[in-house]
Amino acid sequence: MLYSGGKDSTLAALLLDPLCEVTLLCCTFDITNDHKHAREAADAVGFPARTVELDRGVAHEAAGRIVADGFPRNGIQQVHEHALEIAAGLGYDAVADGTRRDDRVPTVDPPLAQSLEDRHGVAHLAPLAGIGRTAVDALVAGSLVVETGPSETVPKGDYETELRALIAAEHDRETVKTVFPDHTQSRVLDRG
Repeated sequence: MLYSGGKDSTLAALLLDPLCEVTLLCCTFDITNDHKHAREAADAVGFPARTVELDRGVAHEAAGRIVADGFPRNGIQQVHEHALEIAAGLGYDAVADGTRRDDRVPTVDPPLAQSLEDRHGVAHLAPLAGIGRTAVDALVAGSLVVETGPSETVPKGDYETELRALIAAEHDRETVKTVFPDHTQSRVLDRG
């Protein structure tokens, strides 16, 4: 399970838990130490976790794309697809993520999932693919203790955190504010 420590990937792991052995993959470019927040969330909910190093070149490409586009969608999508590719090559039978039906980014459309499966001999699992945000929030409310807040203040081990740091280092914080819209993030603290 690609794991950020947020409510979506945690709920997806909980849904898969009765059906298979779940290992949470805390992906990082090692630009910041924020992947530790995903490890802490994994510990809090009782799943084994593994840190997975991603290619820093992809982070630089994605950050450049985000700045050039003026919005994060394409860069985040690029990073998610890279993380899926890396995870698919780790020897697991399946690779899962917490993408929801109504996510704008990242998304995994059927041709991408089939390509990943065919090329790597793995199954792609997306237990939240048919579930919208309202239903996810209701399921999370009864299962998890979650911290929510502005994306700049809620520490989480996701792609966005590292891409924000990289863009701030290569450009400035004002550029980060320009290309990333304000939104709410979540971080899992414990099971409910």
